[in-house]
Amino acid sequence: MSITNFSTKEEVVDYINTLQDYEGYVQFSHRKIDLNKDVFINKNPKVENEDGFIYEAHFCNGSDSISIKQLNNSWIASKTNIENAEINTFIAIDKLKVNMAQVWEKEQDELCENMEVLKLKKVVFAGFKKESK
Repeated sequence: MSITNFSTKEEVVDYINTLQDYEGYVQFSHRKIDLNKDVFINKNPKVENEDGFIYEAHFCNGSDSISIKQLNNSWIASKTNIENAEINTFIAIDKLKVNMAQVWEKEQDELCENMEVLKLKKVVFAGFKKESK
């Protein structure tokens, strides 16, 4: 996992607009998600610097998931490898099918006599479900 900090909304927009081969979505602070402007299925994300700010955004390229969250006066982007993650599909707005990855890690557990057990570390966006033809 890697973490990047941004101090301005312009930096966040610029970062998102450099993502290639990622799909995902953004949620702005001042309006609802617009499926035509804020959801990027099978296309590189391109967002405009609007009056509000990006409250959160999630992108995935199949092997890495990027989560961007606004925190106080800055933004944090974390990138997580999901190649070995368990993927589940959920229904989102406008009946979009969204994949979410569960990231588990082995950890010693004192309640299990210090044996290694899998512990859920995070759940991240893993793209949109592709419909079979």
